[in-house]
Amino acid sequence: DDMMETENESLRERVADLEKKVLQQGDEIVCLRSTLADVLRRLNQFDSRGGGDFNRASVPVRNGSGTSSRGKDFIGSASRLRQTAYQQHGGVTDAAFKDSLRKTASYAPSSLPQRRVVHYQSTGSLHSDSPSSTSVSPVPTSPSPTHTPPPPPPGGRVTPSPRTPQPTQQRPTSVVSGSGSLHKRWCSTGDFNNSGITSPTGSLIGSNSMAIASRLATKSLFNLYMRPQQHQQHLLKHGTRDATYNEEEGSVRFFLRGRPIVLHAPTAVAETYDMTKVATAPQTRLKLEWVYGYRGRDCRSNLYLLPTGEMVYFVAAAVVLYNVEEQSQRHYLGHTDDVKCLTVHPNKLLVATGQAAGHDRREGRPHVRVWNSVSLHTLAVIGIGEFERSICCLSFSKADGGVLLCAIDEAPDHNISIWDWQRGEHGQKITETKCSADTVVAAEFHPMDRQSIVTCGKSHISFWTLDAGGTLYKRMGIFENRDKAKYVTCLAFTQSGDVVSGDSNGSIMVWGRATNTISKCLRGLHEGSVFSVCVMKEGSLITGGGKDGRLVQLDASLNPTGQETQVPEHLGPVRVVAEGRGSQLLVGTTRNCILIGSLDLGLSPVVIGHTDELWGLAVHPNLPQFLTAGHDRLVMLWDSMSHTVVWTKDVAEPVQSAAFSLDGSVLIIGCTSGHWLVMDAETREVYSMHTDGAEPMQVVKFSPDGTLLALGSRDNNIYVYQVSEEARKCCINQFYLYYLQGHSSFVTHLDWSADSQYIQSNSGDYELLYWNAGLCRQVPQSSQLRDVEWASNSCTLTFNTLGIWPEGADGTDVNQCDRSHDGDLMATADDFGKVKLYSYPVIQPRSLCHTYGGHSSHVTNVSFLHDDSRLISTGGRDTSVMQWALS
Repeated sequence: DDMMETENESLRERVADLEKKVLQQGDEIVCLRSTLADVLRRLNQFDSRGGGDFNRASVPVRNGSGTSSRGKDFIGSASRLRQTAYQQHGGVTDAAFKDSLRKTASYAPSSLPQRRVVHYQSTGSLHSDSPSSTSVSPVPTSPSPTHTPPPPPPGGRVTPSPRTPQPTQQRPTSVVSGSGSLHKRWCSTGDFNNSGITSPTGSLIGSNSMAIASRLATKSLFNLYMRPQQHQQHLLKHGTRDATYNEEEGSVRFFLRGRPIVLHAPTAVAETYDMTKVATAPQTRLKLEWVYGYRGRDCRSNLYLLPTGEMVYFVAAAVVLYNVEEQSQRHYLGHTDDVKCLTVHPNKLLVATGQAAGHDRREGRPHVRVWNSVSLHTLAVIGIGEFERSICCLSFSKADGGVLLCAIDEAPDHNISIWDWQRGEHGQKITETKCSADTVVAAEFHPMDRQSIVTCGKSHISFWTLDAGGTLYKRMGIFENRDKAKYVTCLAFTQSGDVVSGDSNGSIMVWGRATNTISKCLRGLHEGSVFSVCVMKEGSLITGGGKDGRLVQLDASLNPTGQETQVPEHLGPVRVVAEGRGSQLLVGTTRNCILIGSLDLGLSPVVIGHTDELWGLAVHPNLPQFLTAGHDRLVMLWDSMSHTVVWTKDVAEPVQSAAFSLDGSVLIIGCTSGHWLVMDAETREVYSMHTDGAEPMQVVKFSPDGTLLALGSRDNNIYVYQVSEEARKCCINQFYLYYLQGHSSFVTHLDWSADSQYIQSNSGDYELLYWNAGLCRQVPQSSQLRDVEWASNSCTLTFNTLGIWPEGADGTDVNQCDRSHDGDLMATADDFGKVKLYSYPVIQPRSLCHTYGGHSSHVTNVSFLHDDSRLISTGGRDTSVMQWALS
């Protein structure tokens, strides 16, 4: 034992010595890097003052005609895909090279803090004259190791075989302007959430900031043990609060997440541009005309028929009143976030709706709104500040004419509260108590007993009594020896006052009035859960199955009558059943569809919606139609005049983007897997499938002349295809691929110039880059394209969209924008569920606009129809599509 202890001690000493040596070497590396950074900083200062014209050709320049290890173009031909390499410096004399450098703009290195994060890591410039990670596009390469080109079509061409990209060259420190001016320009080489040399305002942060920056830039294990910098949060600048205008350059500079954005004004605007002016909102306004979709996937008891002949239901933050016979909709838009529950007053005139917690801490708090279904006037706003989470269940008392309102909060204890909702504008809470630690799915006042309330949910059914003093007493339902279901899923009341419940075992149970015991049980009525029980006026019951999709009729004694019908499988299982006019039934499904019909005549859909996150939106170039596509793998073509679905298709993959060809005959569908499909817009036939990378295709667009197709991918690349004449006639497998590489983050938006010569694109780290589409190379001097006319303006970071960014924007708040075809308006979609309408161009910071609610999740896309008569917006998680009329 002593020998082993001695040997262990010796080993520990050796390890300690090695650690000490490693630490010493690490400190020496830090000191060397700090010294090198200081030398480069002084050299940069000397260079920017014009102090010396030494051999600048030794510094790789990415903005001008400097050396480039990746300067290659890739140009396709009709017979074969040819490769042509361009050397930016090869064969050019030193004198000509220096002269080209003098004509290039001057830049100082970024003084903002740097960090290494996936989405915000950048090796290139922002919206200044300096390019991104490569100044020209390399030979087409495989964007990822998983890139697998599709099998070659018969007689067609395929994407060139992958080639390994060359290493990215480093950025120069500075280049002297040919004009000799000493004014500062801005560029960026990194990200800005961690501490660095200076703050965005130019003040030095700490005496050892250079060493910290050096250590952060080193792939060393020592970085793992560095303490996080406490001052990094107030280094970040957001939005246009601190925007400045450089009159000499004609450029605006502001920050997004601490990152400098430089946008060049068009020549006609630059001379008279004044940032202090306030742009007014347009005279044109939006009015919500139609809401497509329904929320049945996770909400219950949310479909009723009103005496006006309108169905009332909700989707997103909008409550829809839809008259099927008259094909008209009205909308209650008082809520600020997801509506989660709905109940109708016994007088059939008033409606109460409850919402979830929203984005805004003050206005988005969960609450209940009671409103008039005829005038849409709000009568009471109840429970602001009282509820912890969303309200999942609501019920008016029935025996006393609806004086009381019961609400269930989705807090951990699922609190139940009783309100005298008519007392004041905000009602008065009578009592509140813990309901259940488990999920509660339904709560109903007894129709004949004012003091009785029944709730049910996971593994329980509870019978509550409200005494005269306002105290709630609970009795749990007794299942005795019968099989206890995992969930009691729904409630209803017979004409005699008994409680009928359905459960997850497919059984129906009857609980005697004023008791908590089972008087009758009908087992195995459905395969899977019973999601809804509806008691008809004549006393019969209709039950809806959540798995088998069957509607089964029972008589008043709970005996099957033999009448039943089946909901089509593609429309989803039954979520809720409600009584319609006469013998009609209203059926909501878990796939966000609403059907109308009867057991005798069957059911037909009147509302169809998406069931998962929705991103793809494309408007038809000639007809009043638009297409939506989402992560539910569904592609739907809608008619904006009849408000109906023209066709729908399951493409078997989640969809991220879509685009029509110029004549509207061909559709391009971009998927989340890197695949993209070519479809016939009328027959839905898939002509071909292509693969570029393994990341989502964020945006797809045809050029204005129809000869090129650009696809922006989440793998940071833009793929440009040449469309042959045959391709425009549906044979779209004879494309030639151009590979544009230069963004340091995923591509988010792109636009074509009106002459189809150039592309502008945005990325996830707030870059604005320009490309020559014919040569397939990046245009490094962005100021050269300041006067280009663009066929569209969907890029959110351009000079003409400067004003859409609020003062506190962090770069991800605005998801999409679209310019009207007449060039007078711009609409935006943001993360706060708002659609905004501006006058175009939006070049003034803090431009005024009209703001519209209705969506509850982030609004993912907006687009004007071909004649600018309407605007279409799509929601993300709320899966809704909204159609706005311009007036």
